[in-house]
Amino acid sequence: MINDVGVSYGRVPALQDISLATSCGNRVALIGPNGAGKSTLLKAIAGLVPRQTGTIQWRGSAVKRWSHEFAYLPQREEVDWDFPITVRGLVEMGRFPHLGLWKRYSSGDDDAVERALQTLGITDLHDRQICELSGGQQQRAFLARALAQEAHVLLLDEPFTGLDLNASESLARLLASLSEEGRLILASHHDLESAPQLFNECLLLNHTQLDFGPTTQVLTPQSITRAFTSDRPDPDN
Repeated sequence: MINDVGVSYGRVPALQDISLATSCGNRVALIGPNGAGKSTLLKAIAGLVPRQTGTIQWRGSAVKRWSHEFAYLPQREEVDWDFPITVRGLVEMGRFPHLGLWKRYSSGDDDAVERALQTLGITDLHDRQICELSGGQQQRAFLARALAQEAHVLLLDEPFTGLDLNASESLARLLASLSEEGRLILASHHDLESAPQLFNECLLLNHTQLDFGPTTQVLTPQSITRAFTSDRPDPDN
């Protein structure tokens, strides 16, 4: 899926040599210290920042720019929660990529929105302003937008940050259910203890790829120390 991806901001390299192959039904954690490039990688996959090197393939074809098959959910602090929009309005935004310039919103689009609201269990919140929601409800609203978009790859930037225990457990069950339905989930995550329970695969990185594979095999004490005690570890050492 991802081959030799590199991203730079100006002349400063943010990521280099990122390669991994995974498939629908998996939950992949992106693990690394703050500033390691986890958010940058998610944005590069989503087509929100340009790649200097490498390719991304989906369903056997190269992904050259943003695709409606990919849904990106930013960190909660990056969202303007005071923006005046209801839950339904937010979820309806997921249908915009299917409308293009000239297609009108149809009953089929409305059905997709209703299914997404029902799947995420937030139908009763449809007319609430997003600023009135709890943290867990806000995450569900954004995931509902992704489902209405009919995305098969969910790119989540620190989805568990700021959630209480009940909301975290609810989100964990939801992500497991979505992956069982055949969606691919890639999420940046900072809690090393919970990662093996939440994600079956893990990409360990610190500006460059250190390891990728089953989470329990990647997150060893040696590899964790290597990733978190050096600014830019040498992948060959």
